[in-house]
Amino acid sequence: MERPTNSSARTRARAARNAGDAPPATPAAGRFIDDYLAYLLARASHQVSREFHRELKPYGLTVIEWRVLATLEGSNGCSLGEVAEAVLFKQPTITKLIDRMERDDWVKRLPGAGDRRRIRIVMTERGHRVVGELLAKAKRHEAACLGTYSAAEIENLKRILRDLLRRSAPAGRS
Repeated sequence: MERPTNSSARTRARAARNAGDAPPATPAAGRFIDDYLAYLLARASHQVSREFHRELKPYGLTVIEWRVLATLEGSNGCSLGEVAEAVLFKQPTITKLIDRMERDDWVKRLPGAGDRRRIRIVMTERGHRVVGELLAKAKRHEAACLGTYSAAEIENLKRILRDLLRRSAPAGRS
């Protein structure tokens, strides 16, 4: 079992070392990207995700497979379209991925309630077991990344991001 104090200390130490990779908090004069929202969001996502994605390797999961499992966690299953939208990939790609994940016993397809033509993707027992472990690691990683922010700042950041997603969603998809 992983010792949280050492893990957290290692995560903070890595974050401090990687701080040199981060753009300055105040943009340098003349560099458009240092104050461009899309770049800042992408860069922050990359930096925050990079370290956690290393946690997936021992489980034999790719990043997109982790996203599928994390999407299914806490649901009664999702359609292929819902999974595709949540994991930021096109449906044909997700169909092939779900085929592979079903062969690997991470997920299974079930007929939809009321309409057997609609398929629901659900996690298998193996998927639930591994996701439980990874969710705990993901929450520890998030806490380490946000450790210098107050609870109010963290909630405000997440509220603003959720609102940005809602406001920028295509019509009919909020």
